[in-house]
Amino acid sequence: MPTQDPRPAAPPPARPTPPAPADAPLLAPVVRGGGVEAPHRASIAVTGPDGSLLEAWGDPHDPVFPRSSNKPLQALAMLRAGLRLPVAHLALACASHSAEPVHLDGVREMLAAAGLTEADLQNTPDLPYDPQERDVWVAAGRSARPLAQNCSGKHAAMLATCRVAGWDTATYLDAGHPLQRAVADTIEDLAREPVAATAVDGCGAPVMAISLAGLARAFGRVATADPATPEGLVATAMRTHPELVGGSRRDVTALMRGTAGVVAKDGAESVYAVGLPDGRGVALKVADGGQRARPVVLAAVLRRLGVESAAYDRLEDAPVLGHGEPVGAVVAVGIDRDPG
Repeated sequence: MPTQDPRPAAPPPARPTPPAPADAPLLAPVVRGGGVEAPHRASIAVTGPDGSLLEAWGDPHDPVFPRSSNKPLQALAMLRAGLRLPVAHLALACASHSAEPVHLDGVREMLAAAGLTEADLQNTPDLPYDPQERDVWVAAGRSARPLAQNCSGKHAAMLATCRVAGWDTATYLDAGHPLQRAVADTIEDLAREPVAATAVDGCGAPVMAISLAGLARAFGRVATADPATPEGLVATAMRTHPELVGGSRRDVTALMRGTAGVVAKDGAESVYAVGLPDGRGVALKVADGGQRARPVVLAAVLRRLGVESAAYDRLEDAPVLGHGEPVGAVVAVGIDRDPG
């Protein structure tokens, strides 16, 4: 029988009040032929090893939905609830994977180890996230499936956690389920602030809103955790298997491969969160959700912070094309100066 949570259901939190896009500073214009074609605005928070706010562009305290940048914190909640996984499977629990064969095989293995199958997954059916893998998938006559969707590793781990804890697997996506309450508690613990709102993520799981400062703080704590702790296990898994957290052609994978000691996770609607090995944390949100500006802005912040990385060329590679040829770029502006 599933274990019942004795706590009363929490009242629904207030809705988040994110800033209007025009209120965030212009940090990544798209330049074509020497003129600005599209101005991407963004907010950024940088926290210190003690969790204090060091720098911010825009308002770092406005709540945002971190989307998939929450996944390492969700995985941490699962470990705290008793889940134990091989390192590679734990990396997949933190992943927004590209649906390469290594990702799909790992999710199948995770499910099988818990006595489950793909039929138990309740995440949204989708085609592979990576364009090349998507083309191969479609050419083979395959349709959208939960396994191929980029969050299937997280969902497999959520189901495995329910098996370990004795919780109902049929309702694991309900916001009031013990698993999701454990996730909320863990996010609040790491961010050192209450969850501002709960909504439904693209994959069907609850997504909890916190501030950019809280997200940066949480990643800084994960990056410096004792390797023997659940936080440290998450960090080790991500650092050891960055190709599983993203994919062979993904900027988040290049970032972790090319930057010593970091943990990083990208998210939908242009969110990025990074924990540095010295305990500093970085979190950003491009106001209009434009993913092309996300790695460019992050690279500028990391350069400002003095972070050495072999991934800068990959992060900053955002050409604007005209007739197939580069005629401009997405460029970062203003981050090399102190925020106003």
